[in-house]
Amino acid sequence: MQIDGHVAVVTGGASGLGEAAARHLAEQGALVTILDYDGVKAEKVASEIGGYSQQCDVSNEEQAAIGISSAMARFGSAPRIVVNCAGIGRAARIVGREGKTSVSLFRQVIEVNLIGTYNIMTYAAQAMMDLPPLESGERGIIINTSSAAFEDGQIGQSAYAASKGGIASMCLPAARELAKPGIRVMAIAPGLFNTPMMVGLPEETVTQITANIPFPARLGAPAEFGQLVGDIVENSYLNGTVIRLDGALRLPPR
Repeated sequence: MQIDGHVAVVTGGASGLGEAAARHLAEQGALVTILDYDGVKAEKVASEIGGYSQQCDVSNEEQAAIGISSAMARFGSAPRIVVNCAGIGRAARIVGREGKTSVSLFRQVIEVNLIGTYNIMTYAAQAMMDLPPLESGERGIIINTSSAAFEDGQIGQSAYAASKGGIASMCLPAARELAKPGIRVMAIAPGLFNTPMMVGLPEETVTQITANIPFPARLGAPAEFGQLVGDIVENSYLNGTVIRLDGALRLPPR
């Protein structure tokens, strides 16, 4: 499926990997709506790429539904491209210092990362089903963001790894379910990227982190994530699988 001229929705598009995806799609001619919890930053990025923004807490089902419908109202069509990047990376041990538990953190991470992705995917798929098929038979593509941590999560990442594992695990059954109306479902599992979270780390910490990346021995560039999003959209035979984008990285225990 070509990108040019199609409506796209990117969650978490106000920063990091989501922003990179939104910018790449806009550069390729997509009509981009950014859904983000930070409405101010979302509006700024949207104005820079000629898109539209809507403040949205993806973990809230009603807000997720409004996010998709607002994109439809703005551009006059359901999205054919949806990229789920919204998420949080909070970490905590299952049982921490002095026996402190982390059930509330686990619930929050699951609600934002996994249920938030499911919310958007659900309402996006519902809208896509009403679109006429393209010549290829496609009606749309949904790309969800997992993480390398879904396979090799580190100590303190039980909640995060579980949320990203859920995203990876539902990729195939979702693709099978949505095959009949011609909607593809894919997932990207990025490794360590040069996002705002990494920029604030001390240089020695970044050096230690990158030492575990075989090649290229550096943090990933967000633009490389955006490029992969574009490649997935344009390659109609990619469906129902998770692509690791990590320079052959395997995360150590800590």
